Amino acid sequence: MRVVIAEDNVLLSAGVELLLASKGIEVAAVATDGPGFVAAVLRHRPDVTIVDVRLPPAFRDEGVRAAIQARRSRPGLPVLVLSQYVERVYARELLADGGGAVGYLLKDRVARVSEFVTALRSVAAGGTVMDPDVVEQLMSGRDRLVDALTAREREVLALMAQGHGNATIARRLVITENAVHKHVGNVFAKLGLPPDEGGHRRVLAVLAYLDSER
Repeated sequence: MRVVIAEDNVLLSAGVELLLASKGIEVAAVATDGPGFVAAVLRHRPDVTIVDVRLPPAFRDEGVRAAIQARRSRPGLPVLVLSQYVERVYARELLADGGGAVGYLLKDRVARVSEFVTALRSVAAGGTVMDPDVVEQLMSGRDRLVDALTAREREVLALMAQGHGNATIARRLVITENAVHKHVGNVFAKLGLPPDEGGHRRVLAVLAYLDSER
């Protein structure tokens, strides 16, 4: 697996590069700003990218803008975004095309090596991974979409947003996969996601409550 990183903090990018190398993951390039990242993506065509939300020159949302631009040039480009704080709008913007292959983690999650690498591989495979702290904040709001779900359905949606499949959700909640399948179906129905949306419905379910929090 080959990775392109967008991170202006040299120590952090060097640490991530060493961490990934220890797991047999190649870093093809490290960019320190948005334009450099987009150019590196087009040149190296990585399997997945890691992008800091805030990059030079203004340190606002340059990383996210660069990731969106790169996904326009390479539709479906897997992007794992790292952020210092929970910033819901950035998560929503990356999910907006409904195509998946997006992750949003807080930077301190990198220190949890196993979780970080698992999230990266999941995003590379087309999955959607949200940091548990982001999910907790999103689910804490009171709105009619979330209120329509039962407590168990809310738990299932939260785990879906973290990128977990039905088997893992079943283990986490100590219920059967058939029960998870039923709860997921109920979540889709209550959020108005019809069967013809296929595999993207898990992404759209996450997007639905991101929309409800705006």
